[in-house]
Amino acid sequence: MHTHLVDQKPKKKFRTNNSQLIAKMNRYEKSTLLFLFFLLFCPMVFCQLSLKQTTIMSDVSKLINNAHLWDTTKAPCSWKGVTCSPGNSNITQISLSGFSLNSSEVLSHLCQIDSLESLDLSKNQLTSIPEGYITACGKIAGLKLLNFSRNGLASPLPTFQGFVGLESLDLSFNKFAENIGSQLDGLGALKKLNLSFNHFTGPIPKNLSLVLEQLQLSVNEFNGTIPDRIMNCSNLTLIDLSQNRLSGTFPDSIENLFKLEILILSSNNFVGKIPKGLSSIKTLSRFAANQNQFEGTIPSNITTNLRILDLSFNKLSGSIPSGLLSPAKLQTIDLSYNSLTGPIPSGISQNMNRLRLGSNQLNGSIPSATFKTLPSLMYLELENNSLTGSVPPDLGFCSNLALLSLAGNKLNGTLPVQLGNLISLQVMKLQSNQLIGEIPTEITNLQKLSTLNVSWNLLDGSIPSTISKLGSLTNLNLQGNRFTGSIPNDISSMNSLIELQLGGNQLSGNIPKMPAKLQIALNLTSNHLEGSIPTTLSQLTGLEVLDLSDNNLSGEIPTSLTTMTSLTQLILANNMLTGICPKFSSYVTVNVTGNRDLIIVKDDTTSSTQPAKKGKSVATALLIGFAVALFAVLVGTWLAISISRRYYRVNDEQLQSPQDLPLPQVLQGNILTANGIHRSNIDFTKAMEAVANPSNITLKTRFSTYYKAVMPSGSNYFVKRINWSDKIFQLGSHDKFGHELEALGKLSNSNVMTPLAYVLTVDNAYLFYEYAPKGTLFDVLHGSLGKALDWASRYSIAVGAAQGLAFLHAYNSCPILLLDLSSRNIMLKTLKEPQVGDIELCKVIDPSKSTGSLSMVAGSVGYIPPEYAYTMRVTMAGNVYSFGVVLLELLTGKPAVSEGTELAKWVLNNSVKQDKWDHILDSNVSRTSLAIKSQMLAVLKVALGCVNVSPDARPKMKSVLRMLLNAR
Repeated sequence: MHTHLVDQKPKKKFRTNNSQLIAKMNRYEKSTLLFLFFLLFCPMVFCQLSLKQTTIMSDVSKLINNAHLWDTTKAPCSWKGVTCSPGNSNITQISLSGFSLNSSEVLSHLCQIDSLESLDLSKNQLTSIPEGYITACGKIAGLKLLNFSRNGLASPLPTFQGFVGLESLDLSFNKFAENIGSQLDGLGALKKLNLSFNHFTGPIPKNLSLVLEQLQLSVNEFNGTIPDRIMNCSNLTLIDLSQNRLSGTFPDSIENLFKLEILILSSNNFVGKIPKGLSSIKTLSRFAANQNQFEGTIPSNITTNLRILDLSFNKLSGSIPSGLLSPAKLQTIDLSYNSLTGPIPSGISQNMNRLRLGSNQLNGSIPSATFKTLPSLMYLELENNSLTGSVPPDLGFCSNLALLSLAGNKLNGTLPVQLGNLISLQVMKLQSNQLIGEIPTEITNLQKLSTLNVSWNLLDGSIPSTISKLGSLTNLNLQGNRFTGSIPNDISSMNSLIELQLGGNQLSGNIPKMPAKLQIALNLTSNHLEGSIPTTLSQLTGLEVLDLSDNNLSGEIPTSLTTMTSLTQLILANNMLTGICPKFSSYVTVNVTGNRDLIIVKDDTTSSTQPAKKGKSVATALLIGFAVALFAVLVGTWLAISISRRYYRVNDEQLQSPQDLPLPQVLQGNILTANGIHRSNIDFTKAMEAVANPSNITLKTRFSTYYKAVMPSGSNYFVKRINWSDKIFQLGSHDKFGHELEALGKLSNSNVMTPLAYVLTVDNAYLFYEYAPKGTLFDVLHGSLGKALDWASRYSIAVGAAQGLAFLHAYNSCPILLLDLSSRNIMLKTLKEPQVGDIELCKVIDPSKSTGSLSMVAGSVGYIPPEYAYTMRVTMAGNVYSFGVVLLELLTGKPAVSEGTELAKWVLNNSVKQDKWDHILDSNVSRTSLAIKSQMLAVLKVALGCVNVSPDARPKMKSVLRMLLNAR
């Protein structure tokens, strides 16, 4: 036994020593293998990085899990967004911008890199900043830059403790919404602070760093006055406080900021006078204070050093100082929408490229000789003043002029032939003046011209036949003049024309063939046109408004006009038309009054003439009715048998019974919503049965057709069809289409129509939405309920729609733009609950594939911003314009286009004098009470800002919403 025990002890000891030795060898082998791995397989740059930082980056790469962004077989210093020090011994900069990060877990790892100087986490989906991360990063003495912009970060704003060397902090384009207290007080070295595009409230932080160089706080809800401390930050070069709720006067001590280069105060509530001290800041190159309440005169020397000055939409008065426009550096000046008087100074800077003085009370003649020395001038807007004299011939020297607007003045004389020298001109607006004479044929040399508006003048003579040479022209408006003769036959060759306004002249002869791509309007009202309505008009399948009223047209209304799929208004009143009026779709507004011998068929089973003359007996009326019915049957039968389909397009959907129609062949279907009720209710087969029956059509918009579908459960849904076969809808694959819709289906906003499901077929895409029982805003406002729609309902609709649009514009880092925003695309669940529709079009339409004109992707008649004619792109500012038109509809009760005139233009022309604004309002509503009238006038001011002809002067949707809420 003893021997056994003795023998066992050393054995046990050996085992213990052996295990320790093995552990040591394992550690040694691991470190040796790691060393050999570095030596044999890694480039020298990798080996020089510390093991700690290498391990951290390895952990970060696993969390990112994005192999195509970081190749982990290579050194971290070679990875995208990673910058190392000379010699690659330390990581100094990391940029994970646009890496689709949605978890904050990665942050704690990054702050372990104590050599970090710059960290960029912008353009991700982060929702919070952990407090522990701030504590860790705050200890990195060399950290100079932090960028969290364009994420989804929400309150609370963390307190930045430490960060003794932080020089740049960017938290813009997030969702922070609170007062800022002491969270930023410790950032004593901060030089750049960007908090723009959040929801911060309360006063501007008072303890900002005194070494600040750039301060950007735009598009928030900061209120109160400007802190005095800011005026002590003598290193400031940039201050942007635009689109907040700041008020009070602007400090005269601004002159202390002698390094200031850019000062933007736009869209606030500042009052008082423009600080004179600005003129002493020699470095100041841009000053924008538009959309405030500044009053008084403009300081005479304010533009001495400026390149850009914008004081539009204020209450400035007095004359324009004589030397204001002449400093050599000055390039852009906008003084529009003030109360300025007196003449336009003659001296204008040779470097001027944008001069906007519209909507004031300026008088005198336009200085002529000045334009000989303005080769850089691109935009000249002097509209809505009281300018007299002639259009300066010297404008012809401005060879780079792209926009010329002299509308709404008292200009007289003839159009100078020198206008034909403006080879870069895209928009010419001379309407509402007192111009005489003929249109010079030289104007037809302007090959880039897209808009020509000389309406409401005293022009005469014939329309030049050479006008067809204007191959780029999209909008031609000659209405309200004294033009005679016939409409040139060559007008049909104008392939870019989408709007033609020739009403209110003395034109005669027959209606010629029209340009095939007309879409906005064809207005020939109030002329002396004769003959029949040509059947070729039915080929204008994109046309929305056709006005042939008040002419001498005779014959029958061609039945083929009913196939004009985009038509929304047909006005044939006061002619000599006969026969039976064809039945148009319910969404087409038809006016045929004043045609004595025209027969109106009221419904499918009963027909009658217009009211009989007094003295006719009942028996005679019945006899006429019977004869009319018999005649209708005979005519219909004869047409069906004798007219070839080549000339008479028949809608096959209306010829077949719903039972005979084949159901669309479903290629793919998917339910997007997580709502269990919708998921159980939606039945794809039942929906396809609904869309096969044209009687279920409830609405047609420019891009879509809405059907009402009743599910087996009894629930109602909208099923919207868009034409998948059109080139502009082809995204390359059904999968991509579905992916875009799935992203939109996750949106959550009560004022936005989000897709619940979709079905893809060979030729079409069908989207499912909640049913809106009240229909569209257009139907309610301009239908039988319009007069009964009180201000409370209209205001709720305005605010709700603004909330929806502001939500879409602020969507993550990529705003959702609307291609077609109108009252027809705003659905009403109740009379106070609007929903913005057609949000998916921005994702599923490719404008570059359009085979038509710009209007195909720019919205509906009356809502299209003027700049779309020459910028050729859809923008947030364009959406704001369209929303402004919707506001004007709610305020006036008028549709966006009435008798061929756009509502926005009518309101702008009638809003020059603010004391006359109440005449613009719908009297049925405004006269209800003084309080309501006051609110409507406040909303009208918002609407006028939205429909400003200058995109730069329009407020952002967030500001529009704020101003609407303040209006009450």
